[in-house]
Amino acid sequence: MSKLTREAVLDRAVRLADEEGVAAVSVRRLAAELDVTPMAMYWHFKNKEELFSAAADHLLAGLIGPPVPEQAWNERLRAMVGRVIELMRAHRSLPELLRHCDKSRALNFLRATDTVLGLLKNEGFTLTEGYYVAGYLLNGCMGLVAGDPSCRPNMGEREAAEQRRQHRAALTALPPDGFPSITEWARTAPEPPDVEHYYAIGLDLLVAGVEGLAAARRSQGRS
Repeated sequence: MSKLTREAVLDRAVRLADEEGVAAVSVRRLAAELDVTPMAMYWHFKNKEELFSAAADHLLAGLIGPPVPEQAWNERLRAMVGRVIELMRAHRSLPELLRHCDKSRALNFLRATDTVLGLLKNEGFTLTEGYYVAGYLLNGCMGLVAGDPSCRPNMGEREAAEQRRQHRAALTALPPDGFPSITEWARTAPEPPDVEHYYAIGLDLLVAGVEGLAAARRSQGRS
């Protein structure tokens, strides 16, 4: 039997979390799936929190690319936020892993946060404000993925489509004189939903909020 590697454990942990949810991930479950003893797992991870931290960090590897010459701060921020959204869409367990892990152990997460703090500091934010903004952006990414209109947790594609149909039918049945915009949306919204448009708007909103605050600080500095 080949030697158990940290990479193999993390790959299996992420796959299990994506398929069955973070609650399904345990040292004993992973040991059984990898055909090793639990003690072999503890050689790599002392407890579940350490495992979750490493799994989240494993997914965030490569989040920060090399700086592009003359790239504006907001373009770099947009690229990072967009990449986080892409990772969360590809690995639906990532938001939950981040909620359960000790982020002080997740070095890739810390590097990304530090990069954001540096970008914002250069635009007039205090470090405390930058830290709040970084948290807002992370939670915004989580919220976007959680609200994906094309799917719901533990729901198949056909079941999700039927749920959307029922929802739209209920909205269409509302009195149009009392709810003119909602009923029009229910009649005309695309089905299936335009998911890429949904995420594009969400990314625009997240970054535009930070850009707006930065612009206000620059304006205050000139007054």
